[in-house]
Amino acid sequence: MRVVAELPHPECKITIFSMNQKFIIKFEQGTFEQSYKLAELDLSGGGVNDVFEILDEEFIQTVISKFKIMRTDFTAAYNRHQY
Repeated sequence: MRVVAELPHPECKITIFSMNQKFIIKFEQGTFEQSYKLAELDLSGGGVNDVFEILDEEFIQTVISKFKIMRTDFTAAYNRHQY
C-alpha cells in the first residue's frame, strides 16, 4: 500500500492510498478513523483526480459528523465500564 495523496483539512487528516487496483481513502480524527475503498475500474480513468472530485466538502462534513457519533458511542461504552 502506498500513499498517493494527502488532502489538507482543518478538522481531520485525509490520506489516499493505492493498493491492488483500489484507492483507499482514510480519514483520521484523533484516535478514530474511517476508510472507504474505491475500485479504480469504477472511476472514469482520471486516477486519483477522480477521487478528489468525490471528496467534496459535503461528503467530508458527513464523515466529520460520523466522527462525532463514533466519539459519543465510544465514550458511552467506556463510561458504562469505568476503567
